[in-house]
Amino acid sequence: MRKKKVRESNRYRRKRRIRKKVFGTSDRPRLTIYRSNEGIYAQLIDDLKGHTLAAAASNDNDNREDFASLEKTEQAHQVGKLLAERAQKKGIEKAVFDRNGFIYHGRVAAVAEGAREAGLQF
Repeated sequence: MRKKKVRESNRYRRKRRIRKKVFGTSDRPRLTIYRSNEGIYAQLIDDLKGHTLAAAASNDNDNREDFASLEKTEQAHQVGKLLAERAQKKGIEKAVFDRNGFIYHGRVAAVAEGAREAGLQF
């Protein structure tokens, strides 16, 4: 097996293990993160209804120019803040953190710190 496939399959295995325990409701949605080489994406998901309640990404049309000058970790921090602000507008104060199989380090941790800084609790 190629190295990339092994790494990817290991992430999916970790993801399944996490998702057994983490579940989001409308009162306390699941904050899930996806990290790619190009950007970082975060969503608040109500698993009961299967709806995304709020979302933010480093390549949003609204903030593309603002994020272009920042490093990836700083972009992730701003995405966390942006997501928390959008969540608070919808009345969401608490969430359950789902790292989506990624290691809690670097950009994933930066999103969590940014969301906490902006007032989201998890």
